[in-house]
Amino acid sequence: MSHASAHPHRRTRPSLRTAIAVAVTALLAGLLSWPGGAHRADAAPATFVHPGVAVSKGQLDFARGRVTAGAQPWKGAFDQMMASRYADLNRVPKPRAVVECGSYSNPNYGCTDEREDAIAAYTQALAWYITRDERHARKAIELMDAWSAVIQDHTNSNAPLQSGWAGSSWPKAAEIIKYTYTGGWPNSGRFATMLRNVYLPEIINGSHSNGNWELSMMEAALGISVFLEDRTSYDKAMAKFRTRTAAYVYLASDGALPKTVPGQNLDTRDKIVRYWQGQTTFVTGLTQETCRDLTHTGYGISAISHVAETSRIQGQDLYGTDVGERLRHALGFQAKYELGEPVPGWLCGGTLHRGLGPVTEVGYNAMHNRLGHAMTNTETLTRQNRPAGSNNLFVAWETLTHGDNHG
Repeated sequence: MSHASAHPHRRTRPSLRTAIAVAVTALLAGLLSWPGGAHRADAAPATFVHPGVAVSKGQLDFARGRVTAGAQPWKGAFDQMMASRYADLNRVPKPRAVVECGSYSNPNYGCTDEREDAIAAYTQALAWYITRDERHARKAIELMDAWSAVIQDHTNSNAPLQSGWAGSSWPKAAEIIKYTYTGGWPNSGRFATMLRNVYLPEIINGSHSNGNWELSMMEAALGISVFLEDRTSYDKAMAKFRTRTAAYVYLASDGALPKTVPGQNLDTRDKIVRYWQGQTTFVTGLTQETCRDLTHTGYGISAISHVAETSRIQGQDLYGTDVGERLRHALGFQAKYELGEPVPGWLCGGTLHRGLGPVTEVGYNAMHNRLGHAMTNTETLTRQNRPAGSNNLFVAWETLTHGDNHG
């Protein structure tokens, strides 16, 4: 842990000139980071927007209108969602007091059940919003209430990642139900307490594991912070996210070596190369896990896009910062090889493990449709994979919610 000052009680008396210079510098830095002068892009909003985790009311309304009109790809995406096990009105929640997840889910005591019940709650919430069938809202509430009544802890080595994955889906469901369903949710306070006491402590301090861990954990922390309207946690999660994103996706402007996260002890080139899966040539769009496999890389890219989308809904603009640039280039670089382009010898020894997953819609929509970047490879892959389903971990139904959705 780093401290703000080694001598918190030592009082200094800077000159007036120094004080003015510091104040002016801070003011300019603040103004430069305020898109349109509206709000600093890395701090909690003055007033939280709801529903405001990953998908906005405007986006929900757009998707509902497209589905109702039978327009593609949204109608096909909706049908896919409704045919999934997550939309089943007969689903029985399987909560447990202690969810124990080891490496690669061994042991798996409640891990799959928790993640999938959380995705199911989000699925039922989307189904409610689009169909206005109250049975789906009540099923979402049943799933959320079942877990908030029982769960106390996550244990074993994968506890932080598990908490990040499940904790990413829960607030997406809760935001839609709390702010759009008028039939009442008496136990919403208990659900908030669960998020605050069971999930947030497990994720808020981050991780020095592979980057997808901390990115997913910060996605969950940010979403939970929005639901709880917790500005302190929002700011802490956002700061960790900004640092981790810069250390996860390489841009040529970073210099000869990728950026690192303080406290990881990556203080030599050899250590950085090992952490980047043995890759020695760094090019724009490469990620810390590209040479591990594109699946884990996809987890990281997805979390980056989700945090950027949530922050956009909250009135901020991370897409216009280096976060957007890193997301755009990461998508383009991985998409090129996911589409089958031969892997050069300098990249991962000439071998890539593909399987990026249904993770391109949010970033593609933001960077191409809103900001006008070409993104040819990402566009090809996105359209080829529609409708994007669920990875059964923390990603679900993003053609429905974000496909060509400018809202």
